[in-house]
Amino acid sequence: MTPRRRADIDNENQSEQRPARTANEQGMNMTATIKPLIKIAIALLISATAGLGQAPPELQAKLNAKIKQLESFSTDPQVVNAVKTYNSTPPSPEVKAMTNDKWHSLTLFDPFVREIGKNALSEYLKTKRDDVIIKIFVSGANGGKVGFDAKTEHWTHKGMPKHDVPMSGKTWIGSVKLDDSTGLQMIQVGLPILDGGKPIGSIVFGLRADKLH
Repeated sequence: MTPRRRADIDNENQSEQRPARTANEQGMNMTATIKPLIKIAIALLISATAGLGQAPPELQAKLNAKIKQLESFSTDPQVVNAVKTYNSTPPSPEVKAMTNDKWHSLTLFDPFVREIGKNALSEYLKTKRDDVIIKIFVSGANGGKVGFDAKTEHWTHKGMPKHDVPMSGKTWIGSVKLDDSTGLQMIQVGLPILDGGKPIGSIVFGLRADKLH
């Protein structure tokens, strides 16, 4: 075989391989373009469904009816005024230093916990419990606790959907889960506290799932 013939063959081989490399490169470029789009689509989907109910279908009708009843708390003067006072009052050093980890370590008899649990709003919330409502707590704009019927799991719920969704003016509905403090299946519902139509805090209700069938 002459040197010229060998060169011709090499050129032909390179020509045959070049389209394959180009196709691979195009595939890689397409994948690199699609991945960010998928992430954006997922983020938009999560955002769009953040406040949608996750309740089983058999609970949905009674749950919706109960939420209608609870919506009056969004503008209840006693709740609204307590949240406005909390939001406008400079936090004490103890409130500033409070974290969820520190809150978890406090007992029901801790003076800080008892002070909130015995305030006017907390006493008012306790009167609103019934055979369906087994938990109620109110948070200020920063997620800190303004009042509750019993010590909550977290000091602040800021950064969590049960507070952030109501702060956007929407209703949040959680999934059915076992409540450790009562041993009952419970579904939580979060509503905005409104002052002149503007969300200034949130109120979360724990509802007995077995009472919504």
